[in-house]
Amino acid sequence: MDLRETLRPDATISVLTQGYAWLPDLLRREGGAPVRTRFLGRRAVLLHGVDAARFFYDERHVRRDGALPGPVLDTLFGRGAVHTLDGASHRTRKALFVSLLGDEQAVGRLAENAGTEWDLAARSWATMPRTELFTEAARVITRAVCSWAGFPLGEDEAPAVADDLVAMVDGFATAGPRHRRARQARARQEARIGELVEAVRRDAVPDEDGAPRGSALRAVALHRDADGRPLDTHTAAAEVLNIVRPTAALAWFVAFAGHALHRWPRHREALRAGDPAYAEAFTHEVRRFYPFVPFVAGLAATDLRWEEEEIAEDTLVVLDVYGHHHDPALWPDPYTFDPARFTGGPPADPYGLIPQGGGDVATGHRCPGEDIAVALLATLAVRLARLDYEVPPQDLSIPLSRIPTRPADGFVIAVRSAPEN
Repeated sequence: MDLRETLRPDATISVLTQGYAWLPDLLRREGGAPVRTRFLGRRAVLLHGVDAARFFYDERHVRRDGALPGPVLDTLFGRGAVHTLDGASHRTRKALFVSLLGDEQAVGRLAENAGTEWDLAARSWATMPRTELFTEAARVITRAVCSWAGFPLGEDEAPAVADDLVAMVDGFATAGPRHRRARQARARQEARIGELVEAVRRDAVPDEDGAPRGSALRAVALHRDADGRPLDTHTAAAEVLNIVRPTAALAWFVAFAGHALHRWPRHREALRAGDPAYAEAFTHEVRRFYPFVPFVAGLAATDLRWEEEEIAEDTLVVLDVYGHHHDPALWPDPYTFDPARFTGGPPADPYGLIPQGGGDVATGHRCPGEDIAVALLATLAVRLARLDYEVPPQDLSIPLSRIPTRPADGFVIAVRSAPEN
């Protein structure tokens, strides 16, 4: 074993206390990647850069099976989820997600749903003295995505479901009360959705009511894996949640969009005009600039060599994401919020902008919901820019020590009036 690994203390506590700053700061102190350390009780090698991302997302190099610790599976992804698979098993399961989330018409319907739900909610915000954008955005998106997925929520159900979806994301990377809430939230929602899955399989849910043909719920319930068998109920529920949970998590980016429009109000007019290309550019810059995913990790599939560094099989391979998006070698003036850098679209290199993974969506581990994220955020960013509101005094800091982070007070607004969009 390399002495550099044995002489370093395990970095897990440092990650929990330093958050997003841990990996970029360590790489700076060490003069760049690769850096060897220990993390989560394993020997680990830390990588950074476009070529490192290309290396990391090659399944011949890095595998996911066994890489994610139990606490992450029990909160964020669920046991048996697509994120834990490799090879043919991964490709078969991933094809299900690509068929559901990559269809242009389906993406458009979900974005339209979200816009409609926003418009309805915004009228009620105008009657309230203060609105926390983060919480309200989570509820708007939850109603939209659950309806789109085939199980519309009653008005009284949406807040609790949205709170659970948020809790799963908010508590995966910590200990204590946040983590307990995340576990409890996943257990509740897996049980609820498991019942819906079983109802679809018994054909007890009429097509026109809860799970129409072509819906995500029905597709997951009836999916057969690479072995030809349907998913067990628990795994099917987890995979339905792996559609609605990350969609609801876009509330983080809606709050960041509000933060950006407050700090740099010159972007508001361009968004108000409704130019789709500008709205998309603004969305990409929000995804690049603001902290959400700090890093990603997997296990070396075999003995590897990265540049001049030997990486033994089963070593934890950690790819810097937050630092990647703020590297001046990749992004001129990286701490300047500038949507103009994306006016021509995202980088042609699929390993350039990686907030939802790198490489090919169909064959690799890039998130199949990325098109949904971009379309939905662009839709809501335009509506936010058109909303007439004030930003009352509050804590607008975004603490990098917290994973995942957001504006400390959730970005509170006082809505004066809601336009017809």
